[in-house]
Amino acid sequence: MGATVCEAVAADPDLDLVAAVDPIRVGAVAGGAVSVADRQAVADAGADVVVDFTIAEAARDNLIWLAAQNIHAVVGTTGFTDGDLERFEAAFASAGRACIIAPNFAISAVLMMRFAEMAAPYFDTAEVIELHHDAKIDAPSGTARLTVEKMAAASGEWAPDPTEHEMLPGVRGGEGPEGIRVHSVRMRGMVAHHEVILGAEGQTLTIRQDSTDRFSFMPGVLAAIKAASGRSGLIVGLDALLDI
Repeated sequence: MGATVCEAVAADPDLDLVAAVDPIRVGAVAGGAVSVADRQAVADAGADVVVDFTIAEAARDNLIWLAAQNIHAVVGTTGFTDGDLERFEAAFASAGRACIIAPNFAISAVLMMRFAEMAAPYFDTAEVIELHHDAKIDAPSGTARLTVEKMAAASGEWAPDPTEHEMLPGVRGGEGPEGIRVHSVRMRGMVAHHEVILGAEGQTLTIRQDSTDRFSFMPGVLAAIKAASGRSGLIVGLDALLDI
């Protein structure tokens, strides 16, 4: 994902790619930048915004460091806890810089979450299925979690799960807020896909989005980079920037 972000930034006439950091691929060229191991390179280059697509363990430290360097952060990493978010909010608000965390940068995913939130009050039952490539290590996806949170906030009137016996442990998936079930699929050949199924007497509604290429995330990443200037503190979700 990092190489794709570098290429997208380098191709945008309004942005300049000043550094690339990847300890695993030192020397690799992406968007005209040569990857280095030390994150100090972004500060030395005078970066205004850093995009972090790493893993939660690395990003927890990276983001606090970026706040200390007075650098805005755009984050596609998932797996953060509520405690992590509180720390990021405090650090970036104090620095007067923005930390924009989006579980999904695809515009289709942002719209899917908004549509599910709008539909929630009109249905009695709902379940969410997220499907990702087989290299994704966290489950459920950050997008699925945020989708369920938005649906639960929109309606607390959900029918109880009738299941009394699970013939296979965990077959009903994970239980999210308000009892909304979430199911995770890890499948080779997939990229990122989310499906919300809502049901009421005599009718169902299915809302689905598919990202079949990593470039699908780049318009959202670029929009977040450009929106960071002039903002401060923690911003979660791309919808806050797109007025969706």
